[in-house]
Amino acid sequence: MAKTIAICNQKGGVGKTTTAVNLAVCLAALEKKTLLIDIDPQANTSQSTGINETLDEDIYEALILTENLEQATVERLSRIIKPVNPEFKLDYLSILPSSPGLAKLEMELVNAANRERRLQRIIKAVEANYDYIIIDAPPSLNLLTINTLTAANSVVVPVQCEYFSLQGVAELLNTIKLVQSNLNPSLKIEGALLTMYDTRNSLSKQVAEEVRGNFPGKVFNSIIPRNVKLAEAPSHGKPILLYDIQSAGSQAYMNLAEEVLETANG
Repeated sequence: MAKTIAICNQKGGVGKTTTAVNLAVCLAALEKKTLLIDIDPQANTSQSTGINETLDEDIYEALILTENLEQATVERLSRIIKPVNPEFKLDYLSILPSSPGLAKLEMELVNAANRERRLQRIIKAVEANYDYIIIDAPPSLNLLTINTLTAANSVVVPVQCEYFSLQGVAELLNTIKLVQSNLNPSLKIEGALLTMYDTRNSLSKQVAEEVRGNFPGKVFNSIIPRNVKLAEAPSHGKPILLYDIQSAGSQAYMNLAEEVLETANG
Protein backbone atom coordinates (compact mmCIF):
# COMPACT_ATOMS: atom_id res chain seq x y z
CA MET A 1 0.00 0.00 0.00
CA ALA A 2 1.36 3.42 -0.99
CA LYS A 3 2.18 6.18 1.44
CA THR A 4 0.29 9.28 0.33
CA ILE A 5 1.94 12.65 1.04
CA ALA A 6 0.23 15.98 0.38
CA ILE A 7 2.39 19.02 -0.40
CA CYS A 8 0.30 21.82 0.97
CA ASN A 9 0.40 25.48 1.90
CA GLN A 10 -2.47 27.94 1.56
CA LYS A 11 -0.01 30.65 0.55
CA GLY A 12 1.27 30.64 -3.00
CA GLY A 13 4.88 31.15 -4.09
CA VAL A 14 6.44 29.13 -1.28
CA GLY A 15 7.89 26.30 -3.37
CA LYS A 16 4.89 23.96 -3.11
CA THR A 17 4.82 22.77 -6.72
CA THR A 18 8.61 22.72 -6.93
CA THR A 19 8.64 20.46 -3.89
CA ALA A 20 5.90 18.14 -5.17
CA VAL A 21 7.60 17.65 -8.54
CA ASN A 22 11.14 17.25 -7.30
CA LEU A 23 10.32 15.06 -4.31
CA ALA A 24 8.37 12.71 -6.59
CA VAL A 25 11.16 12.66 -9.18
CA CYS A 26 13.82 11.94 -6.56
CA LEU A 27 11.76 9.12 -5.04
CA ALA A 28 11.37 7.64 -8.52
CA ALA A 29 15.11 8.02 -9.14
CA LEU A 30 15.61 6.00 -5.96
CA GLU A 31 13.49 3.27 -7.61
CA LYS A 32 10.32 3.81 -5.60
CA LYS A 33 7.17 3.46 -7.70
CA THR A 34 5.73 6.93 -7.44
CA LEU A 35 2.51 8.58 -8.59
CA LEU A 36 2.47 12.38 -8.79
CA ILE A 37 -1.05 13.82 -8.61
CA ASP A 38 -1.65 17.37 -9.83
CA ILE A 39 -4.88 18.67 -8.28
CA ASP A 40 -4.04 22.35 -8.84
CA PRO A 41 -5.97 23.92 -11.77
CA GLN A 42 -2.87 25.94 -12.66
CA ALA A 43 -1.37 22.59 -13.80
CA ASN A 44 2.20 23.74 -13.16
CA THR A 45 3.15 20.31 -11.85
CA SER A 46 1.98 18.72 -15.09
CA GLN A 47 3.97 21.25 -17.12
CA SER A 48 7.08 20.62 -15.03
CA THR A 49 7.00 16.96 -16.05
CA GLY A 50 6.71 17.73 -19.75
CA ILE A 51 2.90 17.68 -20.18
CA ASN A 52 2.10 20.95 -21.96
CA GLU A 53 -0.81 19.99 -24.20
CA THR A 54 -4.44 19.55 -23.18
CA LEU A 55 -5.18 15.85 -22.83
CA ASP A 56 -8.43 14.05 -23.60
CA GLU A 57 -8.69 13.09 -19.93
CA ASP A 58 -7.04 14.34 -16.76
CA ILE A 59 -7.79 14.51 -13.05
CA TYR A 60 -11.07 16.32 -13.73
CA GLU A 61 -12.47 13.23 -15.46
CA ALA A 62 -10.97 10.97 -12.78
CA LEU A 63 -12.73 12.90 -10.02
CA ILE A 64 -16.03 12.82 -11.93
CA LEU A 65 -15.69 9.05 -12.35
CA THR A 66 -15.60 8.55 -8.58
CA GLU A 67 -19.26 9.51 -8.29
CA ASN A 68 -19.88 5.88 -9.23
CA LEU A 69 -17.49 3.47 -7.52
CA GLU A 70 -18.23 0.81 -10.12
CA GLN A 71 -16.77 3.09 -12.79
CA ALA A 72 -13.73 4.22 -10.79
CA THR A 73 -11.80 1.00 -11.27
CA VAL A 74 -8.04 0.68 -11.34
CA GLU A 75 -8.24 -0.29 -15.02
CA ARG A 76 -10.28 2.81 -15.93
CA LEU A 77 -8.23 5.22 -13.82
CA SER A 78 -4.96 3.78 -15.12
CA ARG A 79 -5.92 5.01 -18.59
CA ILE A 80 -5.93 8.58 -17.24
CA ILE A 81 -2.64 8.22 -15.35
CA LYS A 82 0.25 8.99 -17.71
CA PRO A 83 3.95 8.17 -17.83
CA VAL A 84 6.15 11.25 -17.69
CA ASN A 85 8.12 12.42 -20.72
CA PRO A 86 10.03 9.33 -21.95
CA GLU A 87 13.11 11.49 -22.44
CA PHE A 88 13.30 11.74 -18.65
CA LYS A 89 13.95 7.99 -18.37
CA LEU A 90 12.04 7.84 -15.09
CA ASP A 91 10.35 4.47 -15.37
CA TYR A 92 9.23 4.54 -11.73
CA LEU A 93 7.26 7.80 -12.08
CA SER A 94 3.69 8.34 -13.35
CA ILE A 95 1.47 11.41 -13.21
CA LEU A 96 -2.22 12.08 -12.91
CA PRO A 97 -2.20 15.44 -14.72
CA SER A 98 -4.35 18.52 -14.28
CA SER A 99 -5.65 21.30 -16.50
CA PRO A 100 -7.36 24.70 -16.02
CA GLY A 101 -10.70 22.94 -16.58
CA LEU A 102 -10.41 21.51 -13.07
CA ALA A 103 -11.39 24.92 -11.67
CA LYS A 104 -15.05 24.35 -12.59
CA LEU A 105 -15.25 21.14 -10.57
CA GLU A 106 -15.94 22.90 -7.28
CA MET A 107 -19.18 24.38 -8.58
CA GLU A 108 -20.22 21.00 -9.94
CA LEU A 109 -19.57 19.29 -6.60
CA VAL A 110 -21.34 21.83 -4.36
CA ASN A 111 -24.27 19.52 -3.63
CA ALA A 112 -22.63 16.21 -4.58
CA ALA A 113 -22.44 13.26 -2.21
CA ASN A 114 -19.02 12.48 -0.72
CA ARG A 115 -17.62 15.59 -2.36
CA GLU A 116 -14.67 15.69 0.09
CA ARG A 117 -13.68 12.07 -0.64
CA ARG A 118 -13.41 12.01 -4.43
CA LEU A 119 -9.60 12.03 -4.46
CA GLN A 120 -9.53 9.47 -1.65
CA ARG A 121 -11.56 7.11 -3.84
CA ILE A 122 -9.06 7.47 -6.70
CA ILE A 123 -6.15 6.71 -4.40
CA LYS A 124 -7.82 3.68 -2.83
CA ALA A 125 -8.35 2.27 -6.32
CA VAL A 126 -4.74 2.65 -7.52
CA GLU A 127 -2.52 2.72 -4.44
CA ALA A 128 -1.54 -0.95 -4.65
CA ASN A 129 0.47 -0.07 -7.78
CA TYR A 130 2.74 2.44 -6.00
CA ASP A 131 5.12 2.90 -3.11
CA TYR A 132 4.52 6.65 -2.82
CA ILE A 133 1.80 9.03 -3.97
CA ILE A 134 2.69 12.74 -3.93
CA ILE A 135 -0.14 15.29 -4.26
CA ASP A 136 0.35 18.90 -5.29
CA ALA A 137 -2.56 20.78 -3.67
CA PRO A 138 -3.87 24.20 -4.77
CA PRO A 139 -2.42 27.27 -2.97
CA SER A 140 -5.76 28.07 -1.32
CA LEU A 141 -8.34 26.64 1.03
CA ASN A 142 -10.99 25.13 -1.21
CA LEU A 143 -12.73 21.83 -1.87
CA LEU A 144 -9.75 20.51 -3.84
CA THR A 145 -7.46 21.18 -0.86
CA ILE A 146 -9.92 19.47 1.47
CA ASN A 147 -9.97 16.48 -0.89
CA THR A 148 -6.18 16.41 -0.77
CA LEU A 149 -5.97 16.44 3.02
CA THR A 150 -8.75 13.87 3.33
CA ALA A 151 -6.91 11.49 1.00
CA ALA A 152 -3.40 11.90 2.44
CA ASN A 153 -1.57 10.00 5.16
CA SER A 154 0.62 13.00 5.90
CA VAL A 155 1.41 16.59 4.91
CA VAL A 156 4.66 18.26 3.96
CA VAL A 157 4.41 22.02 4.55
CA PRO A 158 6.83 24.09 2.45
CA VAL A 159 7.66 27.34 4.25
CA GLN A 160 9.39 30.12 2.36
CA CYS A 161 12.01 31.78 4.55
CA GLU A 162 10.27 35.16 4.57
CA TYR A 163 8.11 36.79 7.22
CA PHE A 164 4.65 36.67 5.59
CA SER A 165 4.92 32.95 4.85
CA LEU A 166 4.42 32.26 8.56
CA GLN A 167 0.86 33.61 8.34
CA GLY A 168 -0.02 30.98 5.76
CA VAL A 169 1.35 28.28 8.04
CA ALA A 170 -0.97 29.27 10.89
CA GLU A 171 -3.99 29.12 8.57
CA LEU A 172 -2.94 25.72 7.23
CA LEU A 173 -2.50 24.26 10.71
CA ASN A 174 -6.07 25.28 11.54
CA THR A 175 -7.30 23.61 8.35
CA ILE A 176 -5.40 20.42 9.16
CA LYS A 177 -6.99 20.31 12.62
CA LEU A 178 -10.46 20.67 11.10
CA VAL A 179 -9.79 17.84 8.63
CA GLN A 180 -8.41 15.65 11.43
CA SER A 181 -11.54 16.28 13.49
CA ASN A 182 -14.09 15.71 10.75
CA LEU A 183 -12.70 13.77 7.79
CA ASN A 184 -9.29 12.17 8.32
CA PRO A 185 -8.34 11.52 11.97
CA SER A 186 -5.15 9.66 10.95
CA LEU A 187 -3.70 12.64 9.03
CA LYS A 188 -0.23 13.55 10.30
CA ILE A 189 2.24 16.33 9.65
CA GLU A 190 5.20 14.74 7.87
CA GLY A 191 7.22 17.87 8.44
CA ALA A 192 7.80 21.51 7.61
CA LEU A 193 10.26 22.15 4.80
CA LEU A 194 12.29 25.36 4.73
CA THR A 195 12.43 26.69 1.16
CA MET A 196 14.21 29.57 -0.60
CA TYR A 197 16.68 29.71 2.25
CA ASP A 198 19.39 32.37 1.79
CA THR A 199 22.41 31.84 4.03
CA ARG A 200 23.41 35.51 3.54
CA ASN A 201 20.10 36.73 4.91
CA SER A 202 19.50 37.03 8.65
CA LEU A 203 15.73 36.95 8.04
CA SER A 204 16.02 33.40 6.68
CA LYS A 205 17.64 32.32 9.92
CA GLN A 206 14.98 34.07 12.00
CA VAL A 207 12.14 32.47 10.06
CA ALA A 208 13.82 29.07 10.35
CA GLU A 209 13.94 29.47 14.13
CA GLU A 210 10.25 30.41 14.26
CA VAL A 211 9.27 27.45 12.09
CA ARG A 212 11.20 25.09 14.36
CA GLY A 213 9.27 26.60 17.27
CA ASN A 214 5.91 26.03 15.53
CA PHE A 215 6.83 22.49 14.45
CA PRO A 216 8.90 21.07 17.32
CA GLY A 217 10.74 17.99 16.10
CA LYS A 218 8.89 18.19 12.78
CA VAL A 219 11.20 20.29 10.59
CA PHE A 220 13.17 18.47 7.92
CA ASN A 221 16.94 18.61 8.21
CA SER A 222 17.01 19.11 4.44
CA ILE A 223 16.76 22.80 3.57
CA ILE A 224 15.95 23.99 0.04
CA PRO A 225 18.22 26.92 -0.86
CA ARG A 226 17.38 29.90 -3.02
CA ASN A 227 18.89 28.55 -6.22
CA VAL A 228 18.93 29.94 -9.78
CA LYS A 229 18.94 26.51 -11.44
CA LEU A 230 15.93 25.46 -9.37
CA ALA A 231 14.06 28.55 -10.57
CA GLU A 232 15.04 27.96 -14.19
CA ALA A 233 14.11 24.27 -14.42
CA PRO A 234 10.28 24.66 -14.80
CA SER A 235 10.68 26.95 -17.83
CA HIS A 236 12.49 24.06 -19.54
CA GLY A 237 9.73 21.59 -18.57
CA LYS A 238 12.15 19.59 -16.47
CA PRO A 239 12.60 18.69 -12.79
CA ILE A 240 15.84 19.91 -11.27
CA LEU A 241 17.38 16.43 -11.18
CA LEU A 242 17.29 16.34 -14.99
CA TYR A 243 17.99 20.02 -15.58
CA ASP A 244 21.13 20.25 -13.44
CA ILE A 245 21.89 17.26 -11.24
CA GLN A 246 24.93 18.99 -9.76
CA SER A 247 23.05 22.06 -8.55
CA ALA A 248 22.47 22.83 -4.89
CA GLY A 249 18.70 22.56 -5.47
CA SER A 250 19.01 19.08 -6.94
CA GLN A 251 21.15 17.87 -4.06
CA ALA A 252 18.73 19.38 -1.53
CA TYR A 253 15.71 17.58 -2.98
CA MET A 254 17.56 14.28 -3.17
CA ASN A 255 18.43 14.74 0.51
CA LEU A 256 14.75 15.38 1.23
CA ALA A 257 13.70 12.20 -0.60
CA GLU A 258 16.21 10.16 1.38
CA GLU A 259 14.95 11.75 4.59
CA VAL A 260 11.35 10.84 3.71
CA LEU A 261 12.43 7.25 3.07
CA GLU A 262 14.31 7.10 6.37
CA THR A 263 11.21 8.32 8.21
CA ALA A 264 9.08 5.66 6.54
CA ASN A 265 11.57 2.93 7.36
CA GLY A 266 12.16 4.18 10.88
